[in-house]
Amino acid sequence: MRHRVVGRRLSVTPSHRKAILRNLAQSLIEHGQIKTTLPKAKELVRFIEPLITQARKGTLHARRLVISRLNDRFMTDPADRDMLADDTVVQKLFKEIGPHFKDRDGGYTRIIKTSQWRIGDAGDLVIVQLVGLGKVQAKAPAKKKAGKKKEEAPAA
Repeated sequence: MRHRVVGRRLSVTPSHRKAILRNLAQSLIEHGQIKTTLPKAKELVRFIEPLITQARKGTLHARRLVISRLNDRFMTDPADRDMLADDTVVQKLFKEIGPHFKDRDGGYTRIIKTSQWRIGDAGDLVIVQLVGLGKVQAKAPAKKKAGKKKEEAPAA
């Protein structure tokens, strides 16, 4: 019986599971969207939603709670992948993501199922996004109608 047993084991030890969730959460905060397996994605949503709720508060106590759950690391510089950026993951969470979700009462993440599988074990691959921050497919540019152009008089 599984009475009062919460969460997925993910076939790893508790310390490894904690490390996996921390790394997935840090990558999600850093990039806005990540690709992972469905069970990991569902656990990640349970892990990161309370952290974003704490970031909405923006207090020092909330920041310390997030650091204790998440640990902190420097992000990579988008311009130069070999260098580290000045901001850390927690700073980005509190500066950008928290204020972005100020008016939203939960549901900060989205899981999009893809038609891809992992080659080794055929695990379902999904995309986890932060709502409103993830990369959205751009619409095709609207085609301009070929109309008559006004001919301007040459400047004299």
